[in-house]
Formats: sequence, structure tokens, C-alpha cells
Amino acid sequence: MELNLIQDKFKSLFGTEGTMYTSPGRINLIGEHTDYNGGFVLPGAIDKAMYCKIKPNDTDKVRAYALDLEESAEFGLYENDLPSKQWAKYIYGVCREMIKKGKNVPGFDCVFAGDVPLGAGMSSSAALESCFGFAINDTYDLGFDRFELALIGQATEHNYVGVMCGIMDQFASCFGKEGSLIRLDCRSLEYQYVPFNPEGYRLVLINSCVSHNLAEGAYNKRRKSCENVTAAIRKHHSEVELLRDANLDMLREVANEVSAEDYIRSEFVIEEIQRLLDACKALKKGDYEIVGKKMYETHIGLSQKYAVSCEELDFLNDIARECGVAGSRVMGGGFGGCTINLVKNELYDGFVKRAIESYEQKFKIKPKVYDVVIKNGARRL
Repeated sequence: MELNLIQDKFKSLFGTEGTMYTSPGRINLIGEHTDYNGGFVLPGAIDKAMYCKIKPNDTDKVRAYALDLEESAEFGLYENDLPSKQWAKYIYGVCREMIKKGKNVPGFDCVFAGDVPLGAGMSSSAALESCFGFAINDTYDLGFDRFELALIGQATEHNYVGVMCGIMDQFASCFGKEGSLIRLDCRSLEYQYVPFNPEGYRLVLINSCVSHNLAEGAYNKRRKSCENVTAAIRKHHSEVELLRDANLDMLREVANEVSAEDYIRSEFVIEEIQRLLDACKALKKGDYEIVGKKMYETHIGLSQKYAVSCEELDFLNDIARECGVAGSRVMGGGFGGCTINLVKNELYDGFVKRAIESYEQKFKIKPKVYDVVIKNGARRL
């Protein structure tokens, strides 16, 4: 990211200098559709981020400029001041959530830009919220900790953007740590850092550049399947509040009480929670071949049991397997987006070349390739 472009634009717009902040996008190595079932996820902050330059302006208005879009917006910070531009709602929402918690947020000038690819499942929106959350908190010394900043970002999505997201994306953006993934318990929000130093391997995302418009209805349907099975199990085991509390034996007990579809969806989630825990153990031992094996198992489960993959993602996963890639799976909600691949250094060039050529030949679309490295979370530069 060309930070001097942000600095130059800020100087030309506002005639002064400001302070620069950044917050990263994220990947999730393993643990898909486990979050709303109270399970675990394993995200990490990456070397693609949002950046903002900010300075108080002694007014009650925010003057913001989105460098990538070459658009500006000016807005107040009262509840009826919601800006019309979508990107401005994120900045406004963060300010409003802080004000609702009893803090005074005066007006400021800002310019922002980023290199988190849009629509690739790396959470550019959470990076934007966390970047401004950290910047405003630091600029005005508001006293929020990183945990509160993650919750402010999530509340911004819920209340001002209209996306009922979980906490993983904002959490990873705020708590990211170089050389570590974050094992986050989605029920208690307890977390621990798990070492991620894949010497001899690289992480690469291959973006299928497709998005099948099944996602929202299909997502809600799968969530309902999990709730149905949890309710059936709870009749026999009162301690089971979420699917995370159940095991495969409990699931088998209710096989005749739930639909075949609900059963297979829930089987995937219970297995996926265990897979994540197994992957964490392997990471602590530095066994990346086991981690990769678990990634392939996740892909098969997402494709065959949870049914959220698609032809394009399955094709990319097959190419990875044929090229001897250690691990590969669809990353994110499914129906399009990226595969995440753990690739030995010596296989990297051949795999990427073949993935691009084969995919383009079959689907007449050129996939995008993103190398990612695990980095630190939100900070002042």
C-alpha cells in the first residue's frame, strides 16, 4: 500500500498533517459454520489492511475521503445524520457506537485506503471498522480495549450497515499477532494464540471470482438445521445448549427424530469443531502435513455434507490435490469466493500456474491469486 498517497491527499485536502493507523483483513485457516453453533474458529490477521490518516478538526462534523473510490463525504454524529454513501456508514457507525457508550467523539478529518481485496472473503469491512475504531480511540484517548473495539465494529455492522455478522472478523483484525493464529471460542469469547510459523510452506488464496446468489437463504436454512438438531438432542441431554455441546453419539441417538438433511448438516459441524481442535494440536507440534489433511477433510465436509461449495471451488480443490498441495479448502460461507491453500515452497509456482490455466480454460474466468502472511492487528503507524 502506498502510504504516501494517503499522506499527500490528506495534506492537499486539509492543509495539515495527521496520524496514520492501520488494521488488517483476515483469513480463517479452519473452522467454518462453527461460529453460530458456539464452536471455535481459527483466524489470523494478514498483510493486507486498511489505512487511515486522521486529525481532529475542532468541529462537530466528520470530513472523510475514500482514496480508492475518489469520493468524499461530510456528516454529523447525531443519530439522524446517517450518511448516504455505504462506505461512510462504517465510519459514522463506529463513532455512533462509541457515543452510545457515553464517550465524546468530536469531529475529525480523515483519508483512508486499503489493499484488502473486496469480495474475496478477507473482511475488508471489519478491517475498516477496526482501523477507525482504533484511530478514534487513540486520538481522543477514549479508553476502549481491543475487545470493546471488536464489539463496536460488530455493532456497527448490525446497526448501521444491516449485516448480522459474528465477531470473528473484527476480533481477528483487533487481536492479530504476527506468527500466530487465534483460537477463538465463539461462545465464551475466550481466546488463545496458536503458533503459526509454516517454514517451507506458503499460504495462498485462489479467488474463483464467482459468487452464486444462494448465500443468504441457504445460510439461514443451514443455521435452522443446526437449531432443529440441537433442540432434538436437548430433549435427551438438558445440558446441550448449542450444537457445540453435542457429540456424534448424541447425534446418532436422535437420527430418527430429525430429517436426513438436518442430520448430515449437524454431523459436519460436530466433526468440524473436533477437526479444528486437532489442527491446533498439530500446529503446536509444527506438523503442517496434519493441518493440511484436516483442511482437505473440511472441504469434503463443506462440499458433500454442508453443501456450500460449488463446481468452481471443488475444481480448484481437486487441482490442489493433484499438485500435491498440503492442504486446501473453501474459505468462508461458501457458494463462491476463495480456496485457502497451504503449499510447500517448491510446489508453489507449478500449482499457481496450473490453477490459473486450468480454471480459465474450464470456466472462461481468470482466478485471482493472493499470497498472505500472518501479521499484527490494529495499530498506530
